[in-house]
Amino acid sequence: MQDKILVVDFGSQYTQLIVRKIRELDVYSEIIPFNKLTTLDASVKGVILSGSPYSVHDSDHPVIDLDKILGKIPVLGICYGAQYITQHLGGKVEKSDKREYGRATLRLVSQSPLIKGIDDGVQVWMSHSDHIDQLPEGFQVIARTDSIPIAAFHNPEKRIFAVQFHPEVYHTLPGKEILRNFVVDICRARQDWKPEAFIEATVKQIQDTVGNDKVILGISGGVDSTVAAFLLHKAIGTQLTGIFVNTGLLRYKEFETVLDAYKRLGLNVIGVDASGEFLQALAGVTDPEQKRKIIGRKFVEVFDREAAKIKDARWLAQGTIYPDVIESAVGHHAAQTIKSHHNVGGLPEKMNLKVIEPLRLLFKDEVRQVGEALQIPHEILYRHPFPGPGLAIRIIGEVTPAKVQLLQKVDNIFIEVLKEYGLYDSVWQAFAVLLPVQTVGVMGDERTYESVVALRAVNSVDGMTADWSRLPYDFLADVSNRIINQVPGVNRVVYDISSKPPATIEWE
Repeated sequence: MQDKILVVDFGSQYTQLIVRKIRELDVYSEIIPFNKLTTLDASVKGVILSGSPYSVHDSDHPVIDLDKILGKIPVLGICYGAQYITQHLGGKVEKSDKREYGRATLRLVSQSPLIKGIDDGVQVWMSHSDHIDQLPEGFQVIARTDSIPIAAFHNPEKRIFAVQFHPEVYHTLPGKEILRNFVVDICRARQDWKPEAFIEATVKQIQDTVGNDKVILGISGGVDSTVAAFLLHKAIGTQLTGIFVNTGLLRYKEFETVLDAYKRLGLNVIGVDASGEFLQALAGVTDPEQKRKIIGRKFVEVFDREAAKIKDARWLAQGTIYPDVIESAVGHHAAQTIKSHHNVGGLPEKMNLKVIEPLRLLFKDEVRQVGEALQIPHEILYRHPFPGPGLAIRIIGEVTPAKVQLLQKVDNIFIEVLKEYGLYDSVWQAFAVLLPVQTVGVMGDERTYESVVALRAVNSVDGMTADWSRLPYDFLADVSNRIINQVPGVNRVVYDISSKPPATIEWE
């Protein structure tokens, strides 16, 4: 049984970072919405209570039955989690005169296994509007800051620890050490969360789940579906049939090149050209959420049709990964839905196919680590991510065949020039966006009134956060010039310098 650290999500924007930091310690961790927390099994070695946009003084603040876990298993409360523990056990949490947000200096007050090896005076990151005024009976202060007297506290006998700051964020310099102290030393969780172990366990789980049934996998050409395909192929071989659908929204010549690559690698893949169906369904639609839902429904229709041709097909595999699940914020009211993902939410009953998602618990970088362990070729494994809805969410406004063809040409030039300059592998994701804007230009002696395209390049680890890539000016000048000269209908190129947050990576 895999040891795990359970992170109870109260809606914090940083919850996924807690899980990432723990997995970097080679310990498995997963998020559970606060209202889904039930009985803990023997695999759970510790529980972390996340922060929250709520205050413990709010009438509708998220609650759990703390009596089920406190004193029974090691617990670490972070920010709201610390305040919730305090209030539950009889301490006092008060409203602060002002919100404390940003860097603070941690002053150590007493020894604790939670802060073992941490130097006095290190930087931590605060984000709270309440403060702890009085600790519950039996607890001791272990650290303070210049502005708050209780920045960390514990009851080591009951194995309850809490911090007012956020150890999971980059700006808390000793954050990884604090989490390691809790996860490895206090919880004694095994550090065996590695790609090889994941592959071995997942292959067995797939075999036990699927049996002799046949499985259909929707392959997109992207990293996630490719790794899922290889993992499933390793588990069940020819029981797997991959279906690669040409939605008409793929990158330039992608349908032909990707289909050929999969077949050369020994995968059983069928190509289906449904481009006309998708483009017709999207005609006149401008709302991005509606686009996503139309594409999702159309995928279901295509797979339903293809599934009927494959005798004994019982399962539909999907390349859903953890950020898809987190961003969709399914399951509780404390977090907001940012955007729906076409891989999340299940399928209509009429398909008569059960869903299997072998990568559902992995972040993007972990997917690639698993892919490397499966010996997937580098040029496939390190292709930039591509969204399920494809170019439909990179064409702002209505999607038409002419717009798709224009954007494919622009996007292809951008990617090819990145490779030419040796920049492709140093960028996590790069793409072009067609804006619903036309501007005046001059070509030769003629006035033009043509389209604007935006180029977007970001660096990220897992897609949950991202920063815009500082591409060289000479590159930007060259690629802009080539796009305008080689793509009829475009007379202006702009570069997106927005980070995530506050912007998302994709424009829609």
